[in-house]
Amino acid sequence: MTYDDAILALSNDALRFVKDGHVVGLGSGRAATALVKSLAKLIKLKNYSIKGVPTSLQIKLIAEKGGIPLVEADQVDYIDIVFDGADQIDSQKYVIKGGGGALLRENVLFSLAKKVVVMADKTKFVKNFTIKIPVEVHPLARNSVTNSINKLGGSANLRTLDRGYPFFTENGNIILDCDFGTVKNPKILSQKIKQTAGVLESGIFLRKPDIIYKAKENGKFDII
Repeated sequence: MTYDDAILALSNDALRFVKDGHVVGLGSGRAATALVKSLAKLIKLKNYSIKGVPTSLQIKLIAEKGGIPLVEADQVDYIDIVFDGADQIDSQKYVIKGGGGALLRENVLFSLAKKVVVMADKTKFVKNFTIKIPVEVHPLARNSVTNSINKLGGSANLRTLDRGYPFFTENGNIILDCDFGTVKNPKILSQKIKQTAGVLESGIFLRKPDIIYKAKENGKFDII
C-alpha cells in the first residue's frame, strides 16, 4: 500500500460531499486528478447534473475526457465545493500552492467556494512553512518585485523550464519562487507580498480549508 493508494481511497471518500446540482471547483495536481476521475464515474453512476470549474488546462483535459460539463469561474456566482491539493500545510492550516503554476486561478476558486477540501500526502504537513513560496508576477514587474522580495527578507528566483526558458502561467505571467526560510507568520507575509505592485497572487492562501485529507503511506488516510 502506498500514498497513491491512499489518494485514490480519500478521493472516493471525498465525493460524499458532492450533491446533485453542485458547482464543483477542480484543483490541479496528483490528488485533484484522482478526484476528477472519481467524480466522472460518480456523475455517470448517479446521473448527477454537475458543473465543474477547472483551475488549469491540465485538469480541464482530464475533466473533458471524463465527460464532466465545464464552466469558467466568471460564469458562476459561487462554487459549492472546491477540491484541491497543497504543496505544504502548516500547523495553522494555511496552505502553500503554486507548484504547478495555477495559484491565481486556484485562489479565485477558493474565494468563491462555500466549502474547500484539500487533499495531500503526509509529507506535505509541517509545523511551519519551509519551501519556496510561488509568487505570480506580471513580466514587467520582474525586477521590481524581486527587489521588494529581497527587502522583505526573501530571495526570489525566476521559475524556468528544463531548457532554461522562463515558465509562463496560463495567464501569461511569470512565477518567482521566493525563499523566506522558515515562515512562522504566513498571513502577514502573504499580505506584504500581495501589497507589492506587479504581484498578481501569493502562493500562501489565506482562505483555510474546511476539510483536510491526509494520505498515509499505508494506503489509509486521516480527515482533519
